[in-house]
Amino acid sequence: MNQFYQSISPRLLVWKIWVALILIFLNALPAASQEKRAKVRISNAGFTITALPLLAAKDWGVFSANGLDVELIVMSPSLAAAAIAQGDIDYVAGVGPASVAATLTGLPSRAIWFSSDRISYWLQSAPPYKTIQDLKGKKIAISGGAGGTNHVALLIALEKSGVNPKDFATVGIPGQQLQVLYSLESSFVEAALLSPPHTFSAARKGFNKLLDVGAMVEMPGGGLTTLIKTIQSRPAEVKRVIHALQVAKDEVRKSKPKTVELIIRILKMDKEAAAETYDAFQTTLNPTGVPNRAGIDNLVRSLQAQGRFIDRKVALNDVADDRLATEVAKELGYKLP
Repeated sequence: MNQFYQSISPRLLVWKIWVALILIFLNALPAASQEKRAKVRISNAGFTITALPLLAAKDWGVFSANGLDVELIVMSPSLAAAAIAQGDIDYVAGVGPASVAATLTGLPSRAIWFSSDRISYWLQSAPPYKTIQDLKGKKIAISGGAGGTNHVALLIALEKSGVNPKDFATVGIPGQQLQVLYSLESSFVEAALLSPPHTFSAARKGFNKLLDVGAMVEMPGGGLTTLIKTIQSRPAEVKRVIHALQVAKDEVRKSKPKTVELIIRILKMDKEAAAETYDAFQTTLNPTGVPNRAGIDNLVRSLQAQGRFIDRKVALNDVADDRLATEVAKELGYKLP
């Protein structure tokens, strides 16, 4: 009997060791999963067409596929600067006058990824005004106020068209683009700077399309900003966020039916408006996502138009860090200049 127990004891011991190892492995899986699925908080000024790659990455599971548990938070740009400084959010889904101004004011942050190379805006006028010259001395409605992205883009486009921007009166309209369209329809202004889908709504109602502002001005329309310490201490996570956004953007570009369905469902447009908006939006997308000098220059110009930072010569690396976006672009097979 003793010999029997002695003969099986080693096997029992080995079996117990294997069971223990398996239990240890299984218990470690949730922790490993949590480590891979990093909790990330990203703010965005509003869920508009500019935020489409961000919304697609969340809705289509691209963030999850890149090991990220992403929470999207709607937050104004002014609040986002304070929130990221305090650690309440990890990233700001945008590169614009507000984020660049925060950096130049002293926030240790950098623009790290571009969604679009330009904004999608048209200058549209009431039926009696058929040329830009017809609008001299007239009012042009813009969303927001003076010095914003769309306002500066309009000024640059007017200059490139050979007219003096000072010959026109811009009127800042509070609220969203719908309110800007209302100001045109009510004859409160003679022209307005509109983006899709309101561009198409205005055209169908007989308002003239005078100037494709977005096509004339290279300026970011969405992107990603984060703190320098995040870039330095969590580069792998930052790359995963950029990778997810870039992959989602590529899917947006390649799949119109899938993207139109997303626009209809999340941005609450009808099918016709969603399809038209998609066609306009995809022409604005930055292929590689790598921040570029021209876009940053025009953002700085938008701030200097407000009388801010006029005594500073701003270099690209003062407000942007393109290294991780460049790495991601190369890994995805993009040809870079």
